[in-house]
Amino acid sequence: MIARRLDAYPLPPTHQEHKAEGPQSVRCAVITVSDTRTLETDTGGQTVIVYLTGAGHTVVAREIIPDEPARMRPLLQSLRERDDVDAILLTGGTGITSRDQTYETVSSLLERPLPGYGEVFRMLSFQEIGPAAILSRAVGGLLGRKVLLTMPGSPAAVRLAMEKIIVPELPHLVREARR
Repeated sequence: MIARRLDAYPLPPTHQEHKAEGPQSVRCAVITVSDTRTLETDTGGQTVIVYLTGAGHTVVAREIIPDEPARMRPLLQSLRERDDVDAILLTGGTGITSRDQTYETVSSLLERPLPGYGEVFRMLSFQEIGPAAILSRAVGGLLGRKVLLTMPGSPAAVRLAMEKIIVPELPHLVREARR
């Protein structure tokens, strides 16, 4: 038997090393889906922006639109084509009321769904609010090479998604989406 040196077989990069290869700053579009919010009253969207800018990311587009597929679909398609957008973050419209159509609209556009995003969000949400977490239809995936993630509109849900999932993983997601 021939002895081999361990350094002859380089180890694959660790998860942390792999994540560190993501961009330092991600260019984001922040979309609030609401029939009633304005820039002054949109606490969910403002919370997204605070977390993004606090992490060194840039907000290159900001919109508030009603929960109507005819308005949402063209906006998302135009953001997919923009060279200055890496990620699209939507807040609002993920519930189960008759007006909540974000899940259906976004899901129909995703080219590569990320089911783990919604699963992890609901798991973390369950730890905070219990079984009511099943009412959230947070969804994510790739729209072309753009990361698209939705979250409920409440500031507490936005905080949870941004703090525990999106901010820690966004550069890594963008890196993988670009490959």
